Amino acid sequence: PGARNAEQARANAAAGDADPLAPAFLDGVRDLYDRHFREAVHGRW
Repeated sequence: PGARNAEQARANAAAGDADPLAPAFLDGVRDLYDRHFREAVHGRW
């Protein structure tokens, strides 16, 4: 969403072909969110 032009829309669509993120990476992101951001923003989702 929010593509400014056709090329950006194509690039966004191509991202769907990317490999999945590694579970260890996702765990690290989740931990970072939980420790540094959750309290301030989670209720706004």
